[in-house]
Amino acid sequence: MPNALSSPLSRRGVLAAGGAVGLGLALAACGSGDDDKEGAGTGGDAKAGPWSFKDDRGETAKADSVPKSIVAFTGTAAALHDYGIEVKGVFGPTTTKDGKPDIQAGDLDVTKIEILGNVWGEFNVEKYAALAPDLLVTAQWVEGELWYVPEQSKDKILKLAPGVALRAAETTVPKAIRRHADLAESLGADLGAAKVTTAKARFEKAAGRLRAAAKSKPDIRVLVGSASQDLFYVSLAKMSADTLYFQELGVKFVEPKVNAQGFFEELSWENIDKYPADIIMMDNRSSALQPNALSSKPTWARLPAVEAGQVVPRVTEPIYSYDKCAPILEDLAAAIEKARKVA
Repeated sequence: MPNALSSPLSRRGVLAAGGAVGLGLALAACGSGDDDKEGAGTGGDAKAGPWSFKDDRGETAKADSVPKSIVAFTGTAAALHDYGIEVKGVFGPTTTKDGKPDIQAGDLDVTKIEILGNVWGEFNVEKYAALAPDLLVTAQWVEGELWYVPEQSKDKILKLAPGVALRAAETTVPKAIRRHADLAESLGADLGAAKVTTAKARFEKAAGRLRAAAKSKPDIRVLVGSASQDLFYVSLAKMSADTLYFQELGVKFVEPKVNAQGFFEELSWENIDKYPADIIMMDNRSSALQPNALSSKPTWARLPAVEAGQVVPRVTEPIYSYDKCAPILEDLAAAIEKARKVA
């Protein structure tokens, strides 16, 4: 399993290891233009004076002025970028083995950002300190924990700059987007800019389309999966921001018998037909095996959804901006609109 930690895996480590859904599986920009605010990358026109922001842990980060040297988890940095806020450094999946941007990097120019760590457990504290950070931002998949911030160096890291964690599990996409937008605004983003309002309108239209698609085909069942060499993970929709929101819009999901961690059920490849499904959403992260790599798994090829060509990517760790989430809704709506009952 990619990014595997020493056994036994912690709940937090399993989420990142590359196994399941929403929560990150094993648990998983509206373009530039005249509307861009000059200086938005360093806080824009945010008010001068003391700055503070209450995060989703209930903790308040404070600074004497609006943070300008920001370091963030890659996907969070990508969301801030879509609102015009740039970071100096990132940690988490940023580049692939061939040097190309990871799916979680969004529209970030990865050649112009200091990469402090590219895999689970990797965070270069010395490079971080050299950036003279004003703020650290990441996600929160597990209550009170900072996503991709190593436990063994967390105390050193948090002594260098205040930290902000934004909920990625047990919330919904609109709420997560709103929180990322709130943070961006506090850092100087203009949420009234045309690029932001246009993306929001597209998102709302896409949500309506998905709701209509789900209502028109109430018998279609969707399985949320993630693959590793040894196991197939089936996720519980209500535990992740994206799939919980899809569920609220009317999409029907397979409900696995999850393990004690609560996010997913591990199945051997011999038993992956345990849950009938008409559509399979597969974790698209680089840490998970993709459908084109599963040809050696005969049980995979025999699944009705696979035979019918009804397998679609699942953006397991969404970039929480309207710009990046609208296409996710549109793609799932299109898949349901085209799907036929096969399970």
